Amino acid sequence: MKNRHISRIDLNLLVVLDAICTEGSITKASEKLNLTQSAISHALTRLRMLFDDPLFVREGRAIVPTPLARSLTEPIRRSLRGIEATLNEAGRFDPASTRRRFTIAVRGMLELMLLPPLLEYVAAKAPGVDIATVRANRRDIEQELETGAIDAAIDAPLPLSPNVRRTPVPVGAMVVVARRRHPEIGDSLNLSTYMKQGHVLVSTRRQGPGLQDLELGRHDLHRRIRLRCQDYFTACSVVSRSDLLLTMPARHAETCNQPFGNGIHPLPFSMGELVAYYYWHNSRTNDPANGWLREQVAEAFRQA
Repeated sequence: MKNRHISRIDLNLLVVLDAICTEGSITKASEKLNLTQSAISHALTRLRMLFDDPLFVREGRAIVPTPLARSLTEPIRRSLRGIEATLNEAGRFDPASTRRRFTIAVRGMLELMLLPPLLEYVAAKAPGVDIATVRANRRDIEQELETGAIDAAIDAPLPLSPNVRRTPVPVGAMVVVARRRHPEIGDSLNLSTYMKQGHVLVSTRRQGPGLQDLELGRHDLHRRIRLRCQDYFTACSVVSRSDLLLTMPARHAETCNQPFGNGIHPLPFSMGELVAYYYWHNSRTNDPANGWLREQVAEAFRQA
């Protein structure tokens, strides 16, 4: 086997090799590491290329390590235990002194609610910590959490596997935004007037109803969506120059409407408060840095 510099080797592959040797099964190795069987199989393919050896061969229903895999098992296991002990000692995570970047997948409305209070806490408690927010395709969130491409995600309820943990994030009640001196709205807005107006729907999806449309549909009511756009700030600007109505989270309405002076009215029908979810991968549940991030995000939403 050719010499290989350690900088070119993904140490996670050695963790997978140790797990397969210990468990004697790809299925059990995936359960132990909280990874999908597909991820384990992909790692095994890379290991085989790295060592130029099949490493495991099938005998009946079992997989058996090759002589090379058996010779690697003990030294790799000792090395991994040593690394783990070192990291556990160093992994207590002191936010006051750690230099670290956290990446969170989050969408516009939630980003605006999250970042101002979160950055206050980070600046005060963790001056060496940097925050990056990104947009992730919802179909890719689980994989990106699993690989560490993102540390967390904040989004609507998503059908993710048990490998992804979640905790609710309160978004709050909905309100209706309309321009000042709207010709059809006086001191209050009733349901009949609401239904007669044209509406703006804010959504990053190309099609499909909003949550308020689902609620109206239960009563066989259907409003006309005159404009579908992606951003609440843009929608508030449109509302200020038209007779369209915008239904949006109350927490977000005050901030978005400051430049426009739109009126904010209670929603004229009953609708439960919105709830988003904070997602992280199960393999990082006991990671002190990830745990610290969860605490800061939770506190930021409480203060939003």
